Amino acid sequence: MISKSSLHFCFFFIALLFGSEQAGSQDNNWTHFRGSNLNGIAVTENIPLKWDESGIKWKIQIHDNGYSSPVVYNNQIWVTTATSDGKELYAVCINFQTGEIIYDIKVFTPDEVEGKHSLNTYASPTPCIENGFVYVHYGNMGTACINTANGSIVWKRTDFKCKHVQGPASSPVIYKNLLILHFEGTDVRYIVALDKSNGKLIWRSDRPAEPYEPLTEIGRKAYITPIIINVKGHDMLISNGSAVCIAYDPNTGREIWRVVNGAESTIAMPFTEKGTVFWYAGYMVAGDGTNFTELMAVNPDGTGDITGTNVIWEKREELSRNQCLTPVIKDGLIYTVNTRNFLMCLDAATGEEIWSARMMSNYDASPIYVKGNIWFFSVKGEVLAIKAGRKYEEVAHNQMDSGIWATPAILRNSVILRTQRYLYRIGRE
Repeated sequence: MISKSSLHFCFFFIALLFGSEQAGSQDNNWTHFRGSNLNGIAVTENIPLKWDESGIKWKIQIHDNGYSSPVVYNNQIWVTTATSDGKELYAVCINFQTGEIIYDIKVFTPDEVEGKHSLNTYASPTPCIENGFVYVHYGNMGTACINTANGSIVWKRTDFKCKHVQGPASSPVIYKNLLILHFEGTDVRYIVALDKSNGKLIWRSDRPAEPYEPLTEIGRKAYITPIIINVKGHDMLISNGSAVCIAYDPNTGREIWRVVNGAESTIAMPFTEKGTVFWYAGYMVAGDGTNFTELMAVNPDGTGDITGTNVIWEKREELSRNQCLTPVIKDGLIYTVNTRNFLMCLDAATGEEIWSARMMSNYDASPIYVKGNIWFFSVKGEVLAIKAGRKYEEVAHNQMDSGIWATPAILRNSVILRTQRYLYRIGRE
């Protein structure tokens, strides 16, 4: 069902993903969680620092509940939402220019609904989009492809199951002709790649059993979104589950290497710069009962178990809850907020802290780099911009109507921001 023009776009997208197409193209569309390049780096030139009424182009209310981030292609913005009981799952399309709703599609009405964490929603995975099609995902409740030209559903899958326990969160990723999905529950853990044109299974890779054996059942789940990198001409799917981070061949699902880092409830996705891959290891408990996570830096050039050979550094952080946001890295500096609400800048080469500042609320949406500034978004609706660099310098502070859990899309001199109450377009003409 995919046309030659759509297939041509797929190869164009991969060029974007691996950096051979330079950043100007990411300003046209924002196709995945954390952008078309999956890296949280926006390339637009001119978003406002003050987000008052003069900068709000439009705002609309999205019915029900969802923490999925907006994705953008041409004049369409897509988000997902769900009723609080999870019995109705929707995909909503909004006009980029006007804020008018184009489609409001009830995609699934599950017969059975698993429970979730009180802070999660049944529509937390972010869609992914390309020319002509958007792919919406609700974890074990279903995945669907929607034709963006007319809002018709091209295909659905509801047969991939796992016990999320706390609700769905992993977002889908497009790779060539594949749609890659993660199902990592307390009972089973596996990754599938579907033919994106018809939803048929191309490959399935089950997580190895042995790294999970030391963990309690509740500790075996994860909620991560992978990245795809290129190492010496070979693509790798980097997937940091709850007990082990594994690099797979995204064409076949074959394991290339693994780093064992026993943990639970991993949420933040991996990130990369200059040939190094970084990820949070999840929620761990020390012998003295202290809760902690480790931010790890790894050389991805290897095969087999590289835990003892390719880990460059590990930075231990005490945890008060699960680490939700994914850091952003730019020019050798990592910007993150830990679960004790310290905003930090780290040296990517060593993991050493360069500076930190105490915040007054939790930050679960992932930060975005925009033209020399790093933007952060809190669950209390605070929007903070700091100057990128080795000195803490606040650039702007804004307050939105309600909490922010969805990472925004930033493109075309606009911020597409989802709060608990509204979807906004903030920007300049």
